[in-house]
Amino acid sequence: MTEVRCPLEEAAERHGDRPAVVNGARVVSYSEFRRRVAQMTAALQRAGCKPGERIAVFAPNSPDYLVWLLAILRLGAVCCPMNTRLPNRTVADLLRRVDCRKLVAQAPEEDLGEVTGDVQVIQGRDLAPAEGLLEEDVRGSIMPLGRPATIVFTSGSTGVPKAVLHSYGNHYYNALGSNRNLPLAAGDRWLLDLPLYHVGGLGILFRCLLTGATVVMPDRGETLDAVLSRYEVTHLSVVVTQLHRLLQQPESVRYPSLRYIILGGSPAPLKLLQRAGARGLPVFASYGCTEMASQVATTGPDSTTAQRLTSGKPLPYRRLRIGAEGEIQLAGETLFTGYVEGDRVRRPVTEGGWFATGDLGRLDGDGYLTVVGRRDNRFFSGGETIHPEEIERVLTDHDGVEQAVVVPIPDEEFGQRCVAFIQAREEGPDGAALAAWLGRTLPRYKVPDAFYRWPSTDPNSFKIDRARFRRLAVNGPAAPLVGRTEGPGGGA
Repeated sequence: MTEVRCPLEEAAERHGDRPAVVNGARVVSYSEFRRRVAQMTAALQRAGCKPGERIAVFAPNSPDYLVWLLAILRLGAVCCPMNTRLPNRTVADLLRRVDCRKLVAQAPEEDLGEVTGDVQVIQGRDLAPAEGLLEEDVRGSIMPLGRPATIVFTSGSTGVPKAVLHSYGNHYYNALGSNRNLPLAAGDRWLLDLPLYHVGGLGILFRCLLTGATVVMPDRGETLDAVLSRYEVTHLSVVVTQLHRLLQQPESVRYPSLRYIILGGSPAPLKLLQRAGARGLPVFASYGCTEMASQVATTGPDSTTAQRLTSGKPLPYRRLRIGAEGEIQLAGETLFTGYVEGDRVRRPVTEGGWFATGDLGRLDGDGYLTVVGRRDNRFFSGGETIHPEEIERVLTDHDGVEQAVVVPIPDEEFGQRCVAFIQAREEGPDGAALAAWLGRTLPRYKVPDAFYRWPSTDPNSFKIDRARFRRLAVNGPAAPLVGRTEGPGGGA
């Protein structure tokens, strides 16, 4: 199969009166959604946008954002969703790196600053929908699966963000495989609580389009707990931090409509998954990456209790194997087109089409994946290899610890030593108690030399920014939980 009919067209014909998007009191049916996208496609053409161009979107999540995004794809252009939390100078640099010359924005010109340089800024409010479209202008869009569709930037927590180019087929098959694992149907409601500049947000949109389900977009300021009840959400995608917040609600709080929670972003602590299970939260752990258009492996409804504590099995249209030194390698219909570098696209795969992720993992006899950690997170202390994720998993097994991040700092004697940042529960342990507790499970060289309080403000709640935690540990300010009393853990 080389092309498909636009999923929005299919959904509008089959489920025209059903809600496509719910945003506060606003409800947009699939028929109306289709018409708005067709009208916006014509408006983009009038603004000078052409097929094959790279067009950025710089705006917070909104129903209008969904219309712009789908209109850009319908036009045959490439949509580049931009992180609105980045400094303007960084946004401008990223646009230059991918040779993007047009930007749809929902922000005053004066707030865009350096972004406007060589880029044509198209204000969303100025994109007046084309009226009087004929019915044949609204219908019949065919989407080639190999057509470039989006450029999504990686988080860049371990270096410079990479510009990941996806085809339309990458998103299509990613959604198709996900929906086969965790059923989604017309009438279901998936909360879009992830930003659209992240591949996880795009995945939610495509899953709903393929089935006629509803995308729920909460009003700003609404808490996750309130949103789940108000909108009768059936499907939810969260990261570890968000699941922690749900578990902080009183045990009497229940979400009767909620059937599936996909947990991604980073490997989940086992105790967190166990606590969620004990509370009756339908959590399905997942492993994914930007290069595979989001999900790769996920647990399913038929998974056993033990299997629910893994990252699941590879979904349809994906292939996964463990390569040299335990590295996770991926292939399949969802594998990205390549990294964009100016007007060039580089696809770093082997002759067999395998992509090396830099993640370390292992597969059990039933094909379930356990993620060990990142290869570029590991470091050496006195000749010993340390995987921070291993220490973090043990720390979060402690009843008084909510979250933990372990990072290396320079050390004259051992080269590097580890320190830990702890988000403790009320009346949680101090550093000395944690060191003694860890010492009963881990060798001394894996016991952190210092324990720090979790930063009061963490601007990157979606994915842990390890570089930021290292800077806090080395340069400050990092508030001690309680200093070690018995001296450093030592090397080998």
